[in-house]
Amino acid sequence: MSDLTARVRHGHEWFRASRDERLSRDLALLVVRLALAWIFIFHGASTLFGAFGGAGIHGEAVYFSNYAHLHPATFFAVLAGIIEFFGGIAVGLGVFGRLAAAALVGDMIMAMITVTFAQGLVGDSSGIGYQLNIALAALAMVIVFLGTGRLSLDAVIRKLVAK
Repeated sequence: MSDLTARVRHGHEWFRASRDERLSRDLALLVVRLALAWIFIFHGASTLFGAFGGAGIHGEAVYFSNYAHLHPATFFAVLAGIIEFFGGIAVGLGVFGRLAAAALVGDMIMAMITVTFAQGLVGDSSGIGYQLNIALAALAMVIVFLGTGRLSLDAVIRKLVAK
């Protein structure tokens, strides 16, 4: 057998193994969870702690008051920061993932209602529009419907409780 034939056969076996539905599902859920976790932890930390050059609670409260017309603005800034930061951590680790993902969906719906929907799907010079909110909400809904998968703390907890 030639070297090329062996590589093709080996590649074909890898492809077949990657089509294992349970493993593919768990890997896909892990990718979705990690992507959501990074985005929401980033935004939540910038809101709560001013991390990554963010505005912090006061700056977000001013934004929420003036642009999103949410009052009391500090309450909503803290609430959004908590949902995004701790919800992102929970989704990333896969602990209470469905509940955390549902909260993230609600956060994105609120962002669309209060700010981005008026800017249209792709936005204009004043903003980015609601396309990112839809994408993030849709990814979070994947976790709401399918759970966190076997590669999560939820799965570990279920195994410990079952013993």
